[in-house]
Amino acid sequence: MNNISAPFFSLPDQTGTTRTLTEFSGKKILIYFYPKDMTPGCTTETIGFQELKNEFEKYNTVIIGVSKDTIESHQKFCSKHNLDIILLSDEETKMIQQYKVWKEKTMFGKKYMGISRESFLINEEGVIIQHWSKVKPVEHPKEVLDYIKNSS
Repeated sequence: MNNISAPFFSLPDQTGTTRTLTEFSGKKILIYFYPKDMTPGCTTETIGFQELKNEFEKYNTVIIGVSKDTIESHQKFCSKHNLDIILLSDEETKMIQQYKVWKEKTMFGKKYMGISRESFLINEEGVIIQHWSKVKPVEHPKEVLDYIKNSS
């Protein structure tokens, strides 16, 4: 999915404010999709991005997390872990499906549909320039920051 225009989105964040792709025009956007608020891997990854937020901002990059959790769930997640990065609520999985991260998964031998932990880096013109699949929650935030630093 590299070097194609990023699919447009318009979703509420944890404050209920509608956020769109176009509002971040002129900035890089790192969109990371994660399965669920408050779960170990998702918490580790999100806190990792939060800890590096100021570094990302030095490189003109906004961090946006997306899951199908409710606004209320995102509010609790942010409050519990002192988060101030943007978390979008995609309860109907519209954006999740546009970015093709709604996939069949298997847990304990049972198959189900869920969010694949993947990230997309969008440049200032709205073009996807990097796609990470098979993300490791502990390493990923620094991996993305290193990529941005090395490509600047």
